[in-house]
Amino acid sequence: MITEAYCTELDQSDELATLRDLFALPPNTIYLDGNSLGAQPHAALEQAQHIIRHEWGNDLIQSWNKAGWFQRPLQLGNELAPLIGAKPNEVAVTDSTSVNIFKAAAAALHLQRSQATTAQRRVIVTERSNFPTDIYILQGLTHFLNDGYELRLVDHPDQLNAAIDHDVALVLLTHVNYRTGYMVDMAALTTYTHQQGALILWDLCHSAGAVPVDLHAANADFAVGCTYKYLNGGPGAPAFIWVPEKHQPHFTQPLTGWWAHQSPFEMQTHFQGAGDIRAALCGTQPIISLSLVSAGLDVFKRTTMAKIRAKSLALTDLFIQLIEEQCSGHPLQLETPRHHAHRGSQVSIAHPHGYAIVQALIERGVVGDYREPHIMRFGFTPLYTSFSDVWRAVAILKDILDHQRYDTTLEKNAVT
Repeated sequence: MITEAYCTELDQSDELATLRDLFALPPNTIYLDGNSLGAQPHAALEQAQHIIRHEWGNDLIQSWNKAGWFQRPLQLGNELAPLIGAKPNEVAVTDSTSVNIFKAAAAALHLQRSQATTAQRRVIVTERSNFPTDIYILQGLTHFLNDGYELRLVDHPDQLNAAIDHDVALVLLTHVNYRTGYMVDMAALTTYTHQQGALILWDLCHSAGAVPVDLHAANADFAVGCTYKYLNGGPGAPAFIWVPEKHQPHFTQPLTGWWAHQSPFEMQTHFQGAGDIRAALCGTQPIISLSLVSAGLDVFKRTTMAKIRAKSLALTDLFIQLIEEQCSGHPLQLETPRHHAHRGSQVSIAHPHGYAIVQALIERGVVGDYREPHIMRFGFTPLYTSFSDVWRAVAILKDILDHQRYDTTLEKNAVT
């Protein structure tokens, strides 16, 4: 049986433990929702105050040049690039994940259609369990293209190879599933997709900053992701888009705003694409929220993704084992893979009264979240989650379950 003392010993030998001090975590709170919104780095507050008081308040419009506002999407992209296996000048931090999916998917379909040998490909493949916005954006894109495109939804990762055939133009996959935490084999699926003559777009929202990602080693085509989960960029912080060098000369997308122009301040009436990663931009950036992304990225410079991954697996292994030891008499169903190669940095557990239990946990200071159907999600961010946090969280969960300290009549909040 695992003891609390054992978990304390793990914390004492954890070389990432000091990174917790870089975050503004509320007292008496065990935060297990970094897979939905990362905690606030202490540096973010100071940085926001500097931007508002000095860059905006004092230098005003001069800050586009003086403070480097205009270059910030690409500067941040270069800081983020090592975390996803990208090269310099291949990543832009900009817009939302949904918008970036639209841009990247449209660019991929345009690239496919420009090649005579693939002109008849009209199928886009994704998973039915993908995050809904990915599916909705593809549905909207195919509707407006109105050119015979078909969206093919796959029910299980094991069915992907069968679904990706010579009719497929594009495959959009999420590296780590938002609901279950299942992580697919990026390299293998990218290789298979290319063998069938299709392009692949990866959604990294639940893997960037949580698991090692190497887009170049996988030979991927495009990628998008958010910065407000494991990257701790702040609520609604701008997302990112990756366009590798091999596709930049031919990258074109329909949201051709002025920031994507080759010479934006020449104010030409005809659009001429930048021809590099700037072509993935659109319009004027939200400088304050954009700038705060760097506070989260700076923390990653103090460690490595290999160390983060090792602690992530140790935390999730511990949580699963404690759940099975302490809560075995309750109708809990593990939805997250046990196999490390297929596990992200979260643990999802189904219970018939999952929503009510999550709310009871939150009232007791253990913050997770809920996803339909019946799934309690717990995210483990190695930068600030301790092994003792895991022990205390399971102890509180056990007490709630053993004594049914949850209200099944609760109405769901707008955000679950």
